Amino acid sequence: MRHAMRNAVKLASTASLACALAACGSDGQNQAVAREPHWNSSSARALNEAIAQRAAHGLDHIAFKAAGDPDTTEGSAQLTQEALRFAAALAQGASDPTKLFEVYTIPRPQADLRAGLAKALAEDKLDDWLASLAPQEGPYQLLSKAYLELEKQKAAPSPGIPVTDEAIRPGDDDARVPAIARQLIASDYLAGEPASGNRYTPAMAAAVKRMQTDYGIKPDGVIGKDALEILNLSVADRLRALAVAMERLRWLERNPPATRIDVNTAAGRLAYWRDGKQVDTRKVVVGEPGRETPQLGSPIFRLVANPTWTVPRSIQEKEFAGKGSGYLQAHNMAWKDGWIVQQSGPKNSLGLVKFDMQNTHAIYLHDTPAKALFDEVQRQRSHGCVRVDDALGFAQLIAQNEGVEAEWHKARATGKESFVKLPKQIPVRLLYQTVLFDDAGNPVIRADPYDWDERVAVKLGFAKRPGHVLKSKSDDIGP
Repeated sequence: MRHAMRNAVKLASTASLACALAACGSDGQNQAVAREPHWNSSSARALNEAIAQRAAHGLDHIAFKAAGDPDTTEGSAQLTQEALRFAAALAQGASDPTKLFEVYTIPRPQADLRAGLAKALAEDKLDDWLASLAPQEGPYQLLSKAYLELEKQKAAPSPGIPVTDEAIRPGDDDARVPAIARQLIASDYLAGEPASGNRYTPAMAAAVKRMQTDYGIKPDGVIGKDALEILNLSVADRLRALAVAMERLRWLERNPPATRIDVNTAAGRLAYWRDGKQVDTRKVVVGEPGRETPQLGSPIFRLVANPTWTVPRSIQEKEFAGKGSGYLQAHNMAWKDGWIVQQSGPKNSLGLVKFDMQNTHAIYLHDTPAKALFDEVQRQRSHGCVRVDDALGFAQLIAQNEGVEAEWHKARATGKESFVKLPKQIPVRLLYQTVLFDDAGNPVIRADPYDWDERVAVKLGFAKRPGHVLKSKSDDIGP
């Protein structure tokens, strides 16, 4: 796959790609004319066929004007324009995340598509080139397969879980119960396999109460219209989620660093990759709605043992309003140079280790004394930073792998804030992915706690629809 990508697409700067697509400036226009791809009937047909099959990429809600007579100047120009537009959608995404979100700095793929198109046409391999542009790895292919299979059901669309005026109460027998149980399991609210029969069990009622609490619904365990709207995933809903998931994968560089840390803020999970293999995964707590953890690409450059915490102005002005010296003293805090600083210790809001990252948003990974939050299903409960489950164990693993284990133990033993620089920075990607995969490789659609998928779906041509944003309920002061 990598060899094919290198042969098919020459890497270039974003500015070069923008110039190729928009023919920016007189120099860009002259260069575009000099490199104008040459079309024939065979290549025009190949483009039309590829566009006709765009549902494999979840792009079937976007219109492309591929038709054009390759023997005319106008027709050839139209073919080139649509080929580049379609190629860009496959290679980088049909939408631009830097325009959809206030912050998006995760590395993206860059390609000189005009040069790639010209080469593909000259070699009469347009279909192969187009096929090489989208992600080739397993997750994308699994999403594509699931999307095409669901597309077949559109002729007789499933209504999902039927919504009626009759609510389902604990102990009731209702034909909708098995479908509800399956979705509760997929969303991690219910453990194990669905019980046989249609009885709404106490275990299911407890799971529904947790879900209702997370979304600000009265936690009475009664499955009414509001609860069903969250649980109900029709064929159209599933198609929408799968299409967005493919788009998010197209935004990502095809060959990410072999050693890296990926945090999925939608699912509250961290994955640690080393030399191309996933060696660790664990729960994390991330930003709550309104204080969302941004989609960043930012490296860890050092470990901080026994960190102090300088309270940001935003937290200081809001959470600390009206709190006197007694509160500060009880939390081991004091004023220093106009800032509130919490001293080192197990009750410090950063816990006993901070994973320092290089970015301008004051976002990093850290420990926490609020361990109970890791037991939540929806773990979007922080002020924006990423709290790591068993952070000390994770720091030990990184220190060992990076050859600084002795330095790390020495730093911890001081009991004071101490720094251990990593010999090589570890890239971190703070991603947002609402579709996961079960052990059999089947896509599992999870919650969209920030309602961030909606803006992506609209750019993919799906109609707007109301979402369900997770209710903020964190009452601790930590980042």
